[in-house]
Order: sequence, then C-alpha cells, then structure tokens
Amino acid sequence: MTGTVSEATLPPADPKKLVAPLLEKLSAYDPKCDRDAVERAMEFAVQHHGDQRRHSGDAYFHHPLEVAEILTEFKLDTSTIITALLHDTVEDTTATLEDIKRSFGEDIARLVDGVTKLTRLESQSYDEHQAENFRKLLLAISEDIRVLLVKLADRLHNMRTLHFIKKPPKRQRIARETLDIYAALAERIGMQRVKDELEDIAFRELVPEGHASVTSRMEYLRESGTDRITRTTVELKELLDAEGIPAEVKGREKRPYAIWRKMQRKNISFEMLSDITAFRILVNNVQDCYRVLGAIHAVYHTVPGKFKDYISTPKSNGYQSIHTVVMGPENQRVEIQIRTREMHEIAEMGVAAHWSYKQDRDYSTDGKQFKWVRELLNIIENTARPEEFMENTRLEMYQDQVFCFTPKGDLIALPRGATPVDFAFAVHTEVGRSTVGAKINSRIMPLRTQLKNGDQVEILTSKSQQPAPSWEHFVVTGRAKAEIRRILRLQQRGEYVRLGKSMLEQAVLGIEEELHEEKLKPLLPEFRKEKLEDLYAAIGEGVQQRQEVVKALFPEKFKPRKSSLLSRFGLGHKEKKAEGGGMALPVTGLIPGMAIHFAGCCHPLPGEKIVGIVNTGKGVTLHAADCKELENFVDSPERWVDVSWQKDTGEEMFSGRIHVVLSNQTGALADLANTIAHAESNITNIRITNRAPDFYEMVVDVDVKDIEHLKSIMAMLRTRSIVQDVDRY
Repeated sequence: MTGTVSEATLPPADPKKLVAPLLEKLSAYDPKCDRDAVERAMEFAVQHHGDQRRHSGDAYFHHPLEVAEILTEFKLDTSTIITALLHDTVEDTTATLEDIKRSFGEDIARLVDGVTKLTRLESQSYDEHQAENFRKLLLAISEDIRVLLVKLADRLHNMRTLHFIKKPPKRQRIARETLDIYAALAERIGMQRVKDELEDIAFRELVPEGHASVTSRMEYLRESGTDRITRTTVELKELLDAEGIPAEVKGREKRPYAIWRKMQRKNISFEMLSDITAFRILVNNVQDCYRVLGAIHAVYHTVPGKFKDYISTPKSNGYQSIHTVVMGPENQRVEIQIRTREMHEIAEMGVAAHWSYKQDRDYSTDGKQFKWVRELLNIIENTARPEEFMENTRLEMYQDQVFCFTPKGDLIALPRGATPVDFAFAVHTEVGRSTVGAKINSRIMPLRTQLKNGDQVEILTSKSQQPAPSWEHFVVTGRAKAEIRRILRLQQRGEYVRLGKSMLEQAVLGIEEELHEEKLKPLLPEFRKEKLEDLYAAIGEGVQQRQEVVKALFPEKFKPRKSSLLSRFGLGHKEKKAEGGGMALPVTGLIPGMAIHFAGCCHPLPGEKIVGIVNTGKGVTLHAADCKELENFVDSPERWVDVSWQKDTGEEMFSGRIHVVLSNQTGALADLANTIAHAESNITNIRITNRAPDFYEMVVDVDVKDIEHLKSIMAMLRTRSIVQDVDRY
C-alpha cells in the first residue's frame, strides 16, 4: 500500500526507540545478530519515508517495522529483517538501490530489489496483468525464498489494515489477489498460520455475509456447548495417560474460511457439518504418534475414508502428521491430528522452521522443499501465453494430493484427479512424452484413469511415441499440461509446414510450373515472413492463401479461376470447368487433429473419394466427396484442396459411424457387439437416439481400416435377425 505525504508534519521519531522491541525479539533467537545494521536500517527507513502516512493515518515507517516484527515470529535471519525495514524505500521514496548497496551491502540490495519489483507489479491493472505479474513474481523468488517471505509478511500486514482503504473495489481487488496468489503460496511453503489469516481476512472482505453467518453460528455453538471441547480434550488425555503415552491434547475450532469452503465443496449447510472442531495431539517422537493412533482406534470407531498418514508420506511442503476421524466421545465425529512437536512447528512455520534447526542457513531454492518452485519455473519456460501460465500454475498449486509409487518404491505426490500421464511427466519429461500405456497395480489401465492413494504405477514407453492432442483434456497437473501444449505446438507447426509446402507445390503444378525455393525467398518480405518455413506454415494453417503466393511467383501465368474440383464433384458451374487438374495431395504422415482434421459430418474413410477444405487458422478439414456440407463452399473455390488417401495406411484405424435399428429383445446388444468383434472391429461409442417397445435406434462408432472394412461390418450385421436395419450414418 503506497504511502501518502500528509500536509501536517509528523513529530520527530527516534529510530532507536522504535526498533528496540524488534531487536529484543531478534536477539532472543539470534544473539549474534548485527544490532547496529538493524538500527541503521530503521533510521534509513524513518529518514526516507519522512512524513508519509498510511491509509490509517499512521506514520508510514510503522509499516516496515510491523513487517519486520512478523518475520521475527518465524526466526528469520538479520538480512531478512533488514530487508523488511527497507522494502518500500526504493519504491516510495527518493532512495535508490545504490544507496542501499552502499549502506547495507550487495545481499540486502538484491533482496530489496526483488521485493520492490513485486510491489511495482501490483500497481498495474489487475485484470490485464495478473498472469504476467505472477510469472514475474515466481522468477523473483526463484533464487532466494526470502523475497517471498518478506512479501508474504508485507501482504499480511496490509491485509490486517485493509479496512482503512475507503474504496470497496480496491479492497476487493487486493483481497481476491491475496486469496488467489499469496494464500496459495503461503500454503506451498507450509506457512499455515500465515495462510489461514490471509484467507480469513480476504473471506471477510469478499463474502461479508458468508463470513458473518459462519462466525455467528460458531459463536452460538460456542455458547451453547462451551464445555464439549473441554470434555473431549479431558477424555482423550485420560485415554493416553492410561496407555502411558506422554502427550499434549488441544482442541480448536476450524477457521471460518475452511468451514465455508467445506460447505461450498460438499454443497451442505452449516447445520450438516459435524466436524467444525478438531483436536491436535502432540507427542515426543514418531513412535508415540503411532501408539496414540492405535490407542484411539482401539476405543473409538473410525470413519471410513478419513485416515491420512502424512508422516510416512509427507506433503511436498514438508508437512507431516497423522489425520484420522473417529466417532468419539458423546458419539460425535471427532477429527484428530497426531504429530510430534517438531512436526507441529514445521506445520505452523513452514520452510522457516527448517532453518531454525540448522546452524548454516541456506535460503536458495535448490533444496528438496523448493521443488515446486522449479516445477513452476519449468511451466514458465514451456508456456506461450501468460493466461495459459496462470491456468497451469493454479492447477499445480491448489489441488489436494494423492500419493503413488513407482515400481522401485519411489513416492510421487500428485494433485487429486491425476492420471498416469501426469505421473509420467512427474517422473521425467522424456518419460511423459514417450508414454504409450500404464500399469496400475500390475493391471494395464487407460491413460485417463484417475489415480488413488497408494497406487503403484508403471509407465510403458516407446521412443517413437509423441503426446496425443486428447491428453491435454484429461491431465490435471500444470507441468503435464504445459509440456503437452509445448510439444503439440511444435508438432502442429511441423505439420503446418509440411502441409503448406505440399499445397503450394500442388498449386504451382496446377499452372504447369515447378516450385523453386530460391525464387520464393526474395518474396518473403512481401508476405511479412522471415523464413520459408514461416510462409509454408501460414499456408498450411490457412492464414495465407496459396493463390496469392502463386500469383507473386508467376504473375504472367496466374489467372483466377474456378476450381476443377467443383465440377469434378458435381458442384458449381460445370460449363466453366477449369483446365489442368494438378495433382492430388496425399494424406500421408499427417497427424489427425494437428494440420488436418476429419469432418464430423461425414467421417471420411480410406478407399472413398475425399476433398480438403482450408479453414483459416485450423488447417485442412477432410470431407467425403458426396458430403452435403461441400455445397456451402461452392463460392470459395480457393479453399478447396485436392487430396487423396495414401495407398497403404498400415495398421492405422479410423472412425466409422453407422446407424442401427435393433430389435428390443434380451441379448440384442451383446449380439451386436459380438458381430462387430468377429468383423475385427471394436465399438468406440454408442448413442441411443430412439427407443420403442419393439426396437431401438442407435448410432454406433466403430474402428475400421477403410471403407471396405465398414461395408463388411454392415453386411455381417444385416445377416443377424436382431438387426432390422443398418446403414452408414
């Protein structure tokens, strides 16, 4: 929140008195801290912020002091505390990075610069730049996580004082950004306490009625059942004492935003929630965690599907705990978390807790706990558009996890709903891109199968395999989606280049000439292209008409005329039939769904005549020669492309669609499926279009090699008594 200069001069402030409580907190956990540097930083902030005030009316330099005090709660080093004191000076005052470097050194200047860049980004238009800002934010924290820690503390204090901003739209924008980005980042680095507070303040601003409703209901329950938490806590403590397990039992209410999200997710009312309180049991070691679990499960009935062991399989942010839900005292559902005291500190403080157990602190993002930063940076490299990046990173950050294993027993953490393709890309990019199949718990399963906790996944690969366009629609991890899109873009461009070059060669041959690339290169500036591949790709994609290129190459021979394809297929004006047929472009080696597409209206198959129609920005769509849709393109002969099937399509299968009228009798559908199977085909989809007492009609998609294969299937179906009629759809 940028400070404003008040007309009224503030009374002189004593930096040493201001910073004394901060130094006391810092010295308590870091006796060797550089007290002099901290005092000089406070003096620098007071001097440069001068008479600036916050929206609350307070002197602005109180804000960086509050941010620094928040960071002492996480026992961060002196450099981070100094950065917090200076973090707004370059942005909001006349101070420069050179001033900071000269007074406090290179390390502090680098950190202040990182935080300053993030602050500047927030002043831009939220709607237009949020995605790009998030990209830059991650780049800024990629080398030193302290940049993010200062930014989170800065955002936390700003949210605590959010109510002083008078304009509701601005408050809501800041709250939405906090919920979408900063709370999620706090969760990613395990700072649960910061995440909870950010979410609750943002929730109060964005959904005030919902916040008021939840808090009032909690207050009512608190007053009507004041001692239920106490009674449950006492009963659990007595149980553990009887087992001889030293433990601390605490009962607590869930946060308002957590309750609201659960109501939204499960579409239930507050009254239907049975676990708005949770109990935490802290013990001395891991063995006692499992002893506590055994003792509780021996006395109380467990709630199926509500047990999670994050000790044996920690979350990616380092969180460890055992979660269980039981029908506890007074026959009420009770959620219990069991962890050691060290695990509890890590759960509350996140990455900061890791450093408090080390002598030499390493704040770089190379550690295992920062793997997610590298994953997001990998998404940055493989994403073309900022909004696409935002989508992918949200996928990566917001979903609950499932834990799966490789055949060697290595643990892979994935978002809930992840598939074997997500698993493959999590193992390695090359494994993902060469995936052909997967075994889940030793059984071959479809690639779109959603994985469950504890699944063992074996990925089957082939060096010749490439990601299919359909993969993008069912993967859920940001990494997989970004990598698939990148590979498909490269594949698609290659397909456009090949198709465009063939189309241009065909057009040139149509005027009895040959395409010479040396003659084409000088014309590239005319079409605003730098390379021949760019021109070919534009033609293949349909954004550049090949006739214009032919005209530029051979102006003396080019004459606009109707396509001979129109008359060949009985369309257009036959009396104006063009001379010269050119050559048919073979549909060979092109990947369906990339540069060419099969028309859904007619489902063309090898063995029947086809024609291509150029679609701007989408390449060429293949239609059967007798498709009625071709009549819509009579007035656009320049969009017609003469194409033909390759002589040998190998083992490739195509989709054939048939309309079947089937007798409504027992076993009819099984007979239909068996007949199609005997014809060496497979049903890929069935849609019933009409049902009557004696029959029902359906559209059936089957895998076929060519048109003759489809005719053979229909002939075999006609021999079955249960089939009343069958024809091509």
